[in-house]
Amino acid sequence: MAANTIDDVLAQLENIIAESIKTNDRMGYFAALYYKVTASVKEGIAKGQFANGAQMEKFDVVFASRYLDALTAWKNKQSLSASWLVAFEATKSSGALVLQQLLLGMSAHINLDLGIAAAEVSGGQLAGVQSDFDSINIIISALTYQVVNDIARMSPLLSLLGLHYNNQTSILIQFSIDNARDGAWCFAEDLVKKQGADYTACISQRDQTIKKLADGLIIMKGFLRFTVWIIHLFEWKSPARIIKALHEDSKQKIVVG
Repeated sequence: MAANTIDDVLAQLENIIAESIKTNDRMGYFAALYYKVTASVKEGIAKGQFANGAQMEKFDVVFASRYLDALTAWKNKQSLSASWLVAFEATKSSGALVLQQLLLGMSAHINLDLGIAAAEVSGGQLAGVQSDFDSINIIISALTYQVVNDIARMSPLLSLLGLHYNNQTSILIQFSIDNARDGAWCFAEDLVKKQGADYTACISQRDQTIKKLADGLIIMKGFLRFTVWIIHLFEWKSPARIIKALHEDSKQKIVVG
């Protein structure tokens, strides 16, 4: 069912979360994080924290629908972006860390979906949506870093990732929301100039680039692979318990700067 309002998005996310808890499905990890983001956008609109509340809601719905549509396609065994395919396939892996699961969802949604949503909502005039774009990213950043900190409760040895650094470690623990946002905006600037086959090709090329990033987030090698295995040994093992923990206090207040 297509989402037309933020309340529609929240209702669909609630359904995903509830079903994931019921079936012990890791798919609920990202949905729980994303519920927090969407609830915060709704609260910000209600408080008049955005220059154009109606446009902000449209932007949020178009953005969220990219994730919801991808999930529907995955469940129905239909074609979907390579970026989301990596993220959804990882939910079937019992060895992937909670952090990896969340970062894969964030990578697909910010690095690919956000730029597409900006281009679609802008009607060719990106300057008109830049404020909304920045506001959504402020919310994502604030909540994501809070959630990553909270993961320490579920994954008490997560700090072991900081014991050694190489390119792969950097990708895993220094995934930058700011860099992802900047990349998404550059992608939107490029995409908004395209039409027809060129538009589709631009998205496809970007998708393949982000898929490579996603592969780096989930495929560990060498000592890092061993470290991730050790961390995983001490993580909570029940997806339902983790989803409930991620979803608690979802209606927390956040001030949008």
